[in-house]
Amino acid sequence: MKLPVYMDSNATTPVDPRVLEAMMPYFTEHFGNAASKTHSFGWKAEEAVETARRKIAALINAKPREIIFTGGATESNNLAIRGIAEMYRYKGNHIITAQTEHKSVLNTCERLKTEGFEVTVLPVDKYGLVDPDDVRSAITGETILVTIMTASNEIGTIAPVKEIGAVARERSVLFHTDAAQAAGKIPFDVEEMNIDLASITAHKMYGPKGTGALYVRHEMVDSHKENPRVKLKPIINGGGHEGGMCSGTLNVPGIVGFGTACEICQKEMPQESKRLIALRDRLYNAIAEKIDEVYLNGHPVKRLPNNLNLAFLYAEGQSILMDLKNIAFSSGSACNSAKPGPSYVLMALGIGEERAFNSVRFGLHRFNTEEEVDYVAEEVIKTVKKLRQMSPLYMLRSGGSQG
Repeated sequence: MKLPVYMDSNATTPVDPRVLEAMMPYFTEHFGNAASKTHSFGWKAEEAVETARRKIAALINAKPREIIFTGGATESNNLAIRGIAEMYRYKGNHIITAQTEHKSVLNTCERLKTEGFEVTVLPVDKYGLVDPDDVRSAITGETILVTIMTASNEIGTIAPVKEIGAVARERSVLFHTDAAQAAGKIPFDVEEMNIDLASITAHKMYGPKGTGALYVRHEMVDSHKENPRVKLKPIINGGGHEGGMCSGTLNVPGIVGFGTACEICQKEMPQESKRLIALRDRLYNAIAEKIDEVYLNGHPVKRLPNNLNLAFLYAEGQSILMDLKNIAFSSGSACNSAKPGPSYVLMALGIGEERAFNSVRFGLHRFNTEEEVDYVAEEVIKTVKKLRQMSPLYMLRSGGSQG
């Protein structure tokens, strides 16, 4: 077994060798600009981009023309939210989101508030779930967008996206979901789930960093005039790439890798999900068997196959991380790691500061092995026991004995 062991795949995944192999010719041999229309180098690049677009669309049951390439999910989230806000401001100025959204959603909404938009931030329950009835109650005549993530990057909870989308659709409100963590890991169907816009990214599904996409519904829903195709106001101006929605030279190697990653996920997702669930449960059970007062953060069933977020009372999460140099995992979102304090996602669950501070997140990936899982469990158990021996509160509570 090679050290260190990587278990932080909700932050990013390793690039699948099959993805890298597909990308390599587009760095060296087929290096043309996909927007160059006058020679074979450009034609070859454009052909590769359109092939990848079809593969990405197939993964989420979209049409290729509904896929807009971006630099990643953060850019996709910004384009979706700001693009809708500016395009549909004549209809209203109200946006609905939730406490546990990614910062690229929450901060974009905060910025829009300074520009005269109203934002309702819905609470979540103890598992991190948004109640569709809360969405229904929050919609007003001024509401133009609901944005709720499909699956949490921190606690792995999977939202009732289909039900939320149905609520938005019955009220003729557009629905956007940040699906960066979900696409490629669990079934994700934009038609079945009543989705108008969806943000996805390559590096969460064994593709390269710096390449993402935004699904934008192109067709009218059931031919109803109140649900026409979705239109966006561009947030980046330039040469009119991607139908004018996202100008800039396309990252052809990255897009090729993205398409290949989606193709692999579509073929292997059912068996891969079962395998990851088995490894995740093996890790949890091994730890819980030897350590008392371990709590699962997030929904016990409605969660991503690869996510395990645990709270160890009397053992601070950062101390666990610092002690385990040969294991790569985290105490929360990589996008929020620079800010001290407990995770805002965990605090939204109502678990309290102590449990939030004592939490760590494991993100398994397709190349993890049972041997790695057993090693991680053993090392975590030793570290938690050691830290608890240094905790006066734990020693007082246990009467000096280690559970």
